[in-house]
Amino acid sequence: MESIEAFILAGGASSRMGTDKSRLFLDGQTFSQRIANTLLEIASEVTIVGQGSEDPRLRSISDVYPQWGALGGVHAALAVARTEWALVVACDLPFVTADLFRRLAALRENHDAVVPIQQDGRPQPLCSLYRIDPCLGQAQELIIAGKRRPLDLLESVKTCWLPFADLENLDGVEKFFLNINTPEDYDEATRKGQVP
Repeated sequence: MESIEAFILAGGASSRMGTDKSRLFLDGQTFSQRIANTLLEIASEVTIVGQGSEDPRLRSISDVYPQWGALGGVHAALAVARTEWALVVACDLPFVTADLFRRLAALRENHDAVVPIQQDGRPQPLCSLYRIDPCLGQAQELIIAGKRRPLDLLESVKTCWLPFADLENLDGVEKFFLNINTPEDYDEATRKGQVP
């Protein structure tokens, strides 16, 4: 899937965790390393957004609009992408799999974005595919208008909303969207050894 470049959003404040989530360890790898290993199975290049990376396989970029939250991270990814599509993943989703991203990519045709829906019915905009054109221009307009939610972007382009039921046959699906946001989340994930 050479037409897809992948981005890990790692520029958040991690205020609930109290430490940089992207550098937390799970099974001997940082969250960013785990996600990057998965993304490198299906993307032509992987970039960390919002902080540097010691991993020589990855490039890193800064946010164009610092402190602009998730939409700022998505915008930064889209602004430097050199492919038709950008796969954007938050650094606190360490249980995503290449099969999940292959499923998203299979639904790209005739859409501007592909977004999975969690089991509780909420969309996951930070585990999604974005077509650079038109999403970059739309993200820019939203930021200028003071908007900060990636959902505002997804609701303004032709988005494929992928129901959770269409993911249920994938291995590890029950863990795909486990956000590790707090020390309690992290303790639970490491204690259970929740590796797909």
